[in-house]
Amino acid sequence: MYVVRLDNGRLRVPHSELTEDGGIAQAYVEIGPDDPDYERLSEQALSEAELAETKARWQADDEALRVQFEEWRDAQSD
Repeated sequence: MYVVRLDNGRLRVPHSELTEDGGIAQAYVEIGPDDPDYERLSEQALSEAELAETKARWQADDEALRVQFEEWRDAQSD
Protein backbone atom coordinates (compact mmCIF):
# COMPACT_ATOMS: atom_id res chain seq x y z
CA MET A 1 0.00 0.00 0.00
CA TYR A 2 1.26 3.42 -0.89
CA VAL A 3 0.97 6.90 0.55
CA VAL A 4 -0.99 8.94 -1.99
CA ARG A 5 -0.94 12.73 -2.30
CA LEU A 6 -4.45 13.88 -3.15
CA ASP A 7 -5.20 16.90 -5.32
CA ASN A 8 -6.38 18.82 -2.23
CA GLY A 9 -2.96 18.42 -0.57
CA ARG A 10 -4.06 15.82 1.95
CA LEU A 11 -2.46 12.38 2.11
CA ARG A 12 -4.17 9.02 1.92
CA VAL A 13 -2.10 6.68 4.10
CA PRO A 14 -2.35 2.94 4.81
CA HIS A 15 -3.91 2.09 8.15
CA SER A 16 -4.25 -1.31 9.83
CA GLU A 17 -6.39 -2.33 12.78
CA LEU A 18 -7.06 -5.55 14.61
CA THR A 19 -10.57 -6.86 14.08
CA GLU A 20 -12.75 -8.36 16.79
CA ASP A 21 -11.96 -11.86 15.55
CA GLY A 22 -8.18 -11.22 15.73
CA GLY A 23 -7.68 -10.54 12.03
CA ILE A 24 -6.10 -7.49 10.50
CA ALA A 25 -8.15 -4.98 8.53
CA GLN A 26 -6.29 -2.75 6.12
CA ALA A 27 -7.64 0.49 4.72
CA TYR A 28 -6.60 4.06 3.96
CA VAL A 29 -7.16 7.13 6.10
CA GLU A 30 -6.70 10.76 5.08
CA ILE A 31 -4.42 13.06 7.01
CA GLY A 32 -3.75 16.75 6.62
CA PRO A 33 -0.78 19.05 7.21
CA ASP A 34 -1.71 19.32 10.90
CA ASP A 35 -0.95 15.60 11.45
CA PRO A 36 2.44 14.98 13.13
CA ASP A 37 3.38 12.38 10.49
CA TYR A 38 2.37 14.48 7.48
CA GLU A 39 5.81 15.88 6.62
CA ARG A 40 7.57 12.52 6.91
CA LEU A 41 4.91 10.70 4.91
CA SER A 42 4.64 13.38 2.23
CA GLU A 43 8.27 12.72 1.27
CA GLN A 44 7.34 9.25 0.03
CA ALA A 45 3.88 10.06 -1.34
CA LEU A 46 2.90 9.39 -4.93
CA SER A 47 0.40 11.48 -6.80
CA GLU A 48 -2.75 9.73 -7.96
CA ALA A 49 -1.38 9.86 -11.53
CA GLU A 50 1.93 8.27 -10.45
CA LEU A 51 0.03 5.51 -8.63
CA ALA A 52 -2.09 4.84 -11.75
CA GLU A 53 1.11 4.62 -13.85
CA THR A 54 2.63 2.20 -11.34
CA LYS A 55 -0.46 -0.02 -11.41
CA ALA A 56 -0.52 0.01 -15.23
CA ARG A 57 3.16 -1.00 -15.31
CA TRP A 58 2.45 -3.90 -12.90
CA GLN A 59 -0.41 -5.11 -15.08
CA ALA A 60 1.77 -4.98 -18.19
CA ASP A 61 4.56 -6.84 -16.40
CA ASP A 62 2.07 -9.39 -15.04
CA GLU A 63 0.71 -10.01 -18.54
CA ALA A 64 4.20 -10.62 -19.93
CA LEU A 65 4.95 -13.01 -17.07
CA ARG A 66 1.64 -14.84 -17.59
CA VAL A 67 2.41 -15.35 -21.29
CA GLN A 68 5.92 -16.56 -20.46
CA PHE A 69 4.55 -19.02 -17.89
CA GLU A 70 1.93 -20.38 -20.31
CA GLU A 71 4.60 -20.91 -22.96
CA TRP A 72 6.76 -22.77 -20.44
CA ARG A 73 3.78 -24.83 -19.24
CA ASP A 74 2.85 -25.78 -22.78
CA ALA A 75 6.44 -26.81 -23.53
CA GLN A 76 6.45 -29.07 -20.43
CA SER A 77 3.40 -31.00 -21.61
CA ASP A 78 4.94 -31.81 -25.01
